[in-house]
Amino acid sequence: MVQRDFYIDRLRSVMTAMVILHHTAITYGAPGGWFWTELRPSGSLSSVLLTLFVSTNQAYFMGFFFLLAGYFTPPSLERKGYKRFLCDRFLRLGLPLLAFGLVLGPLTAAIVTAARGDGFWPTIEVLWQRKDFINGPLWFAEALLIFDLGYCGLRAVFGPSPGDTRRRKLRPVPGPGMWLLSALAIGAAALAIRQFVPVGKNVFGLQLGYFAGYIFLFAVGIAAARSDWLRKLTWKTARPALFVALFAWPTMPLAILYVVSTNAGAKSNFSGGLTWPAVLYAFWEPFVAWGLIAAWLLIFREYMNRPSRFWDWLNRRAYAVYIIHPPVLVAIALLLHVWTAPAMLKFAVVGALACVASWLWSDPLVRLPGVRRVV
Repeated sequence: MVQRDFYIDRLRSVMTAMVILHHTAITYGAPGGWFWTELRPSGSLSSVLLTLFVSTNQAYFMGFFFLLAGYFTPPSLERKGYKRFLCDRFLRLGLPLLAFGLVLGPLTAAIVTAARGDGFWPTIEVLWQRKDFINGPLWFAEALLIFDLGYCGLRAVFGPSPGDTRRRKLRPVPGPGMWLLSALAIGAAALAIRQFVPVGKNVFGLQLGYFAGYIFLFAVGIAAARSDWLRKLTWKTARPALFVALFAWPTMPLAILYVVSTNAGAKSNFSGGLTWPAVLYAFWEPFVAWGLIAAWLLIFREYMNRPSRFWDWLNRRAYAVYIIHPPVLVAIALLLHVWTAPAMLKFAVVGALACVASWLWSDPLVRLPGVRRVV
């Protein structure tokens, strides 16, 4: 059975803060979908830097969430069995998804329209009348619920039943060759998917253009739980992936700078098709992601695996923070809209305030008897 380590919970808290900063970057000039954008993407230095920030995040951090979720899935299923496990998943994932889609999503949209002078309640009323469901960042809960259902279905048909005590073969951590082959395979799969569903296009609220990596990393997390890969991972094993990530990462800023400086137009489409930027982006993501994920795991396991009351406080509220941060971030950004300052400075200030405020607002939520069972 997988023992819950301090560093894994801390990684999830840090990645949650990165999600807030990611959305803050979109607010101030990076590309991406968000409720409120003060500055549109452009060729300015701040916009290019924030674009690099969000593209690097996108390469690995949501996939990292899926890997960690997959890591805890087999032991949870072993303890609870299918019925209790799935009931827990619908409670922990389904209810927050519904709460965001029906309440928090419309609330966040209404905050924006109210700031523009178009009214608060009329927006909520229109969204409810049209039956618009805004999943926002809770697309992750939607996707993870689908992945959990898929895992349970596959395991029920092909795998051992929960509670099966027969000894299972433990596999060693895959070597550099498998890391390379998997990166090539995921890059090719992502490129193929994006011919039909380019990055930025939603299908039932999900950007399927990124799902090749998400599915793979969820499966890696499951395999890691079964063979204890997170504890067995060493710097020696991960070093080739780290060097690949180090050399691969600069190709994206160089590509962005080239596209911005040459104004390449349609030939610069990174989101889909068979243009050279689309091919580069599809393969760049896994080659960067594998190294970054390994580095985060090894650094936190080595230096952040000690008891800490402060980290325990942060970790206990991280899921609630993930759920409620959109209205908090949007409200802070709108309050500071009148502040004239460089985009990078506003990104830093608003991002920091949004992180602090989201954790503080989450504190009373996790204390409520009914809510704390969910978040």
